[in-house]
Amino acid sequence: MRLGLKISRFRNDGGPATLGKDLARVVRAGEQAGFGSVSVMDHLLQIGVHGPITDPMLEAYTTLGFLAAHTETVELHTTVTATVYREPGLLAKIISTLDVLSGGRAWLGIGAAWFEEETQALGLPFPGLKERFERLEETLRICGQMWSDSEEPFHGEHYHLDRTLNVPQPLRTPPIMIGGTGEQKTLRLVAQYAQSCNFPGVQPPEITHKLTVLREHCDRLGTDYDAIRKTVTRNLDIGERGEDADKVVDELGALAEAGIQWSLGDLARVWDPSTIELYAERVIPQIEAF
Repeated sequence: MRLGLKISRFRNDGGPATLGKDLARVVRAGEQAGFGSVSVMDHLLQIGVHGPITDPMLEAYTTLGFLAAHTETVELHTTVTATVYREPGLLAKIISTLDVLSGGRAWLGIGAAWFEEETQALGLPFPGLKERFERLEETLRICGQMWSDSEEPFHGEHYHLDRTLNVPQPLRTPPIMIGGTGEQKTLRLVAQYAQSCNFPGVQPPEITHKLTVLREHCDRLGTDYDAIRKTVTRNLDIGERGEDADKVVDELGALAEAGIQWSLGDLARVWDPSTIELYAERVIPQIEAF
């Protein structure tokens, strides 16, 4: 198993004046410690599970571009982009740019969007669930076309592009991770379009079932189930004020036993330099064998 570093809280001790410096320090330490990826949420307001809505929140792709300049090897992505927040052609261009400037490390993490309060506050689009999934699938198709040699028009139900020109092309075709657990729509889209699935906060008994459904979709569509990276997002808290590191290692082992290959860890007290050191010593070497 690999561990990814997911950063969802931006309330550091020094406030906005030192946030850039502190964030660069955290991701450099995480990369050196053996975290395989760095991800951020695609939200403009903080969500309730991580703090009050008035807590600091950075725009995702500006942040990932900044992180690309302060890292060398970690993969970079969101967990996950709300598909209706950016027009698909612009989103494909953003990911292409991130991939080129990071040396080929960009992923597209994407989902159908859910945080309606955020959209109402800032005037973002938020159509009904059925339409959001329709737009998600069209976005996936548009990104695939723009990351190819095609410059042909795209005409869908919701999006119309006269010319899917994209120069420069990404250094590699950016892999796609789709977040969510819906069995009829989300996992079907994973099987058809994605290289990774992400289950937020799902535990092993349910994971086994979800992966069975995913395999069924892959079999029906003729895609390779084994080639899809299986990931979860999980809050992690070890140390004197958290769980015992050995317990966390055992829990990650149970996820691996259920079929999970990457855990995207949202670390408590991530701004404390000793936190990354603790994972480097007590967790990452132990889970590499899973």
